[in-house]
Amino acid sequence: MAQHPVEAVGLVRTFGDLTAVAGIDLIVEEGEIFGFLGPNGAGKSTTVRMLVTLLRPTSGVARVAGFDVVREPNAVRKSIGVALQDAAIDPLMTGNELLRLQAVLHGLGRKEATRRTGELLERVGLTVARDRKVGEYSGGMRRRLDLAMALIHRPSVLFLDEPTTGLDPTSRLAVWEEVRTLNDEGTTVFLTTQYLEEADELAGRVAIIDGGRIVREGAPAALKAAVGDPTLRVEIDERHFAEARTVLAAFGEERPARAGRVAIGLRGGTARLTEVVRALDDAGVPVGHLEMDLPSLDDVFAEATGRRLEGAGASAT
Repeated sequence: MAQHPVEAVGLVRTFGDLTAVAGIDLIVEEGEIFGFLGPNGAGKSTTVRMLVTLLRPTSGVARVAGFDVVREPNAVRKSIGVALQDAAIDPLMTGNELLRLQAVLHGLGRKEATRRTGELLERVGLTVARDRKVGEYSGGMRRRLDLAMALIHRPSVLFLDEPTTGLDPTSRLAVWEEVRTLNDEGTTVFLTTQYLEEADELAGRVAIIDGGRIVREGAPAALKAAVGDPTLRVEIDERHFAEARTVLAAFGEERPARAGRVAIGLRGGTARLTEVVRALDDAGVPVGHLEMDLPSLDDVFAEATGRRLEGAGASAT
């Protein structure tokens, strides 16, 4: 394989009879933010754990920062930063102590460790809280500290596993801004997320994983454009679902929708909304709510899998 910051061919991981990752191929380019998007249980975290050497692949080949994850795990670990969703952070230590410990573990000298710790605490906005025990930190503060710990040794590749799960909107936006800044400075970022907006905002390219397999890959704009027509969603009382489907079928192909709604790809877009409303009214179908959106990554996922993505409604705004 040609060398890229992250590359995998035929990567598989099984747990007994369960196949968590079913033969994926990946290439992450130098200096990009690569989004790995999918619902819980799709295989995102298992893939990341193989790439950062925490899990041994059942089969396949993967190289990170130019090193084989099986044959050269120590070299991989020295080259990457990792902030996992379930990272264990000692609540009895202060932020300053944890960062200095991380620096020592990566072989930084005392003077460099002190300087680097101060730099990163300032960077993630924790200078004032540096001497407070981490157990007193909010969720957003913990995630920012975890990010600082992942950066202590200036890694060339940064793995972020669901970095904003459970955060409030303000904390989420702060993490997004820091990720953008790191990427602008040249860090390659591998980002896993189930939040559509997060992938859309940050990633130059995404891979959508479902059932352990990559079902779509490309730039978000290109993936959305390939879906085609905008999605019209109509909230209908279940007693009128059959009639609504019949009426709407004349205006576009049905798309997966959440309970209580019928959705179609509306041919002709907004210009045909009046026709749709009139046709439903003529058929005696009462409409509870009607909305139309340009194609989204949720539509891309739905088109590929036949269902909507968990976290699709989560927003940072």
